[in-house]
Amino acid sequence: MHLIAGFILSAIFQTAHIMPTSEFPLPDANGYIDNDWAIHQLSTTCNYSPKDPIFSWFVGGLNFQVEHHLFQSISHVHYRKLSKIVKQTAEEFKVPYYSSKSFLHAVYEHTMMLKKLGTAA
Repeated sequence: MHLIAGFILSAIFQTAHIMPTSEFPLPDANGYIDNDWAIHQLSTTCNYSPKDPIFSWFVGGLNFQVEHHLFQSISHVHYRKLSKIVKQTAEEFKVPYYSSKSFLHAVYEHTMMLKKLGTAA
């Protein structure tokens, strides 16, 4: 049970955070990252499978990682509608909003990112 649950959770979280689109800002000498909190959430997370209500229910809305990070106290049942507003607002202010079309596509992109990280010099 723990093995399966751990595998599923790691697959969900890895595909939302370790992606080619994700930024990995480094702190300065004082340990400070010069970034706005909300923009940091947008640039370091990625949604996937936004049009699949069954998958979204199965993973408790965690496929909407951007909204999960921005609106931690709001129930995941609202993430789909919120995602449209957040995406529109991000485009308006020219900040990133990343989303993969499906979970399998997110797994593929994550795998490509792992390959890139594994071959980086």
